[in-house]
Amino acid sequence: MNFGQVLTAAQMRAAEQALFDAGVSVSDLMETAAGGAAEWIRRVAAGRGVTVLCGPGNNGGDGYVIARRLREAGNAVTVVAPLEPATDAAKEARRRWGGAVSPSGGAQGDVLVDCLFGSGLARPLAAEHALLLRDLAARHRYRVAVDLPSGVASDSGAVLNERLPAFDLTLALGAWKFAHWSLPGRALMGQMRLVPIGIAAVDGAAHVVERPRIAAPDTNSHKYRRGLLGIVGGAMPGASLLAAAAAQHAGAGYVKLLAPEADPRTPPDVVTETAPLGQALADPRFKAVLVGPGLGRNDAAKAMLAEALRQAPALVIDADALMLLGPAMLPEGKPILATPHDGELETLCRSFGVIANGRAERALALARASGMVVLAKGPDSIVAAPDGRLALGAPAPSWLSVAGTGDVLAGIAASRMAAGSDPFAAACEALWLHGEAARRAGAAFTPSQLAQEVAHALAACL
Repeated sequence: MNFGQVLTAAQMRAAEQALFDAGVSVSDLMETAAGGAAEWIRRVAAGRGVTVLCGPGNNGGDGYVIARRLREAGNAVTVVAPLEPATDAAKEARRRWGGAVSPSGGAQGDVLVDCLFGSGLARPLAAEHALLLRDLAARHRYRVAVDLPSGVASDSGAVLNERLPAFDLTLALGAWKFAHWSLPGRALMGQMRLVPIGIAAVDGAAHVVERPRIAAPDTNSHKYRRGLLGIVGGAMPGASLLAAAAAQHAGAGYVKLLAPEADPRTPPDVVTETAPLGQALADPRFKAVLVGPGLGRNDAAKAMLAEALRQAPALVIDADALMLLGPAMLPEGKPILATPHDGELETLCRSFGVIANGRAERALALARASGMVVLAKGPDSIVAAPDGRLALGAPAPSWLSVAGTGDVLAGIAASRMAAGSDPFAAACEALWLHGEAARRAGAAFTPSQLAQEVAHALAACL
């Protein structure tokens, strides 16, 4: 069983069907899923009254089971159902509930449980149902969504209705859905917990980026064995200095700036190589090269990018370099990680002729078209590989929304590649380390302060 997998609605239906084919009935699976959710709700309700809003499908059936389980636990329960059950399992769940059902709102209490519509919803809620949900949410102090908040699209996180209420807790049933990790829907979900129901690992499923396992250096390590990383400097050296500071704390044994001249702000523990870039990159001890932060976008910058693509054994391409990159420039078979934000992702998609809807789809299509691993960074970051692997970043502190934090992320990723991780693993490791460093940095940090916290984030992975 894999608790980190993220499934589309279609994958979830297929996974449930596998359970049915193995002899589990729909009603039994509903009892398992809703029973697990009811235990979470019982704890947070702490004896207080609960209102359960039930829809016509199996999500509504979950609601009837939750209501029955809570009543058995001693909670006062009110059930509101604007529509009659439409599936056999939901009808059976309502029969087992056996209590009163109100067709409209007006209930007021402590805890609201939203079981109106689940992951199968692909269109906006009817106006009367959206109004009912908003009204009930306003009348309750604590709100729980079962599987997904009604009105949020499972596969994209799109919010299908205006003014949907925010929830304090969302209980994902069986597996995470893309909406749990994708904006804007994720912002409505509050805390999130997974309720296992016996779903097996699904081939080709996306996964949530989790805390990596990083080993300390071997006892016989030295700076080159741990990894020599080159960072190409350019028109704005501050960005490459930020990347270097982060890279030094992320595992590489030796970080070297490759720049036409030394910058007086360069700390004494960072070596600057001022030889021509082609000559500097001829050192066979380089394990990875980062190009892009502060590079510039003129002809000289494009020439440096081309030289790095020609000579570096593995690359992280970031920032300005992404805006200069074209399909004809990419060498075949070389490990490359691209780290675009949304604007750079759009530019790359145009350059590589990629047409796709949604960030995950665009990142995957770009990875397949280019052969690069793509880290589409942002408040809901995505890592996509050419072979179809997909990882979703967990929420990170919103204080990361400051200039320079992308340079820090690129430095971490390049350091992990220099230390031996492949581009996909390095991207996932960098995402986790970046978010953990931000959590440790607190509020309103500078990118330099963020870079200093990378070492503490790394220590948490040992």
